[in-house]
Amino acid sequence: MTANGRVVDIRTSPPQRILMLSWEYPPVLVGGLGRHVHALSVALAAAGHRVTVVTRHAEGAPLREYVDGVLVVRAPEDPVAFPLGTDSLLAWTMAFNHTLTRAALRAAADDGYDVVHAHDWLVAHTAVALAEHLDLPLVTTIHATEAGRHQGWLPGELNRTIHSVEWWLCHESDRVIVCSGYMRDEVSRLFDLPADRVDVVPNGVDGRAWRARPREVSSARSRFAGAGPLVGFAGRLVYEKGAQHLVHAVPRLRERHPGLRVLIVGDGPYRPELQEETRRLRLEQTVRFVGFLTERQLPAVLGATDATVVPSLYEPFGMVALEAAAAGAPLAVAATGGLAEIVQPGVTGVTFPHSDPGALAGAVDSLLTDEVFARRVARKARAMVSERYGWSAIAHRTAASYGHARGGRGGDRPAPAVHAGRPKIVIPEGNLLATAAC
Repeated sequence: MTANGRVVDIRTSPPQRILMLSWEYPPVLVGGLGRHVHALSVALAAAGHRVTVVTRHAEGAPLREYVDGVLVVRAPEDPVAFPLGTDSLLAWTMAFNHTLTRAALRAAADDGYDVVHAHDWLVAHTAVALAEHLDLPLVTTIHATEAGRHQGWLPGELNRTIHSVEWWLCHESDRVIVCSGYMRDEVSRLFDLPADRVDVVPNGVDGRAWRARPREVSSARSRFAGAGPLVGFAGRLVYEKGAQHLVHAVPRLRERHPGLRVLIVGDGPYRPELQEETRRLRLEQTVRFVGFLTERQLPAVLGATDATVVPSLYEPFGMVALEAAAAGAPLAVAATGGLAEIVQPGVTGVTFPHSDPGALAGAVDSLLTDEVFARRVARKARAMVSERYGWSAIAHRTAASYGHARGGRGGDRPAPAVHAGRPKIVIPEGNLLATAAC
């Protein structure tokens, strides 16, 4: 689907052979990246492209299999690889890229490819090595930036290292894909990239998969709702997702809506602090933490809410907003990042300034006190998801980016950065986003 609403036949794109790299892919799902890569690769395969995804191995999963039209090659971890969530993330990444590179080279020995597509900095070393060794164009999707995740700051050595790898990966890539206009501006400024090398391709959603049966929605409401309205949050429990501001808005909402229940779905390192704040505010009877829910469970829960809140401080796109809209939930979202491009205030949901619990409470209250308005914006949001964010259209636009990368190389791949005389990466002091914007 184009911007003017015209339907595009994705099969008009010439078939391409794609070697895709991702650190997560089903059954390994840590955040939204794995689901994105899976849906995109399946949609590309359905459009006639030949797709190989090289990713992490998971216990019990085959090392190599065809599934959903995609060849999935899983790289077993080396013994020195440590699990994520420890202080040894860089050591884990180094070891992971070693085994990922070997698995990808074995896949390349069996078949030829037209393009390498990398997803985020965790696969950077493998991506650059493969593109150079195989003499292929490199396309990279930057799903989020390290500076953006920390509101423009790089507080420690790890953060600065990740930023440097992101900068290097972007400059080694023939095309960079981002999910929103907001992210295009952020990536261009942070990494000093020419705007004509950055393509905006939004994330997609399978609207049908997020429409639960009415009896499932009713069952979820019976399980989680009380005598009043049900408000939901779904996401990884980290500071930048803003669940703390929802917790701080609950006292005001509870005064206005007796019997209110607030459901926080997800897990992450910030959960203990959120639970402690809930106890401090004496909200244990109102706020419930249910942990991680599967994609089979979540649509019914979102569909059962009277409002789903996305209070992120930083949100490159806002996938959960699309999923909640597809599930039929009225949306209240922070007017930040890609969320501001998804939700039109008063039409497909309501918005509020991020980090403002009072404004958040007011936005949610506008949905809870006017059911007719809430259902109207929910219907329009669901229709918007179907019209603009179907995976077939997203695959078409991604394939076009591959074509631009292949057509714009103009001969041999440039020499590696160390031989090309490129300047050393210099990280400015202070807030990078504020500095870049000046």
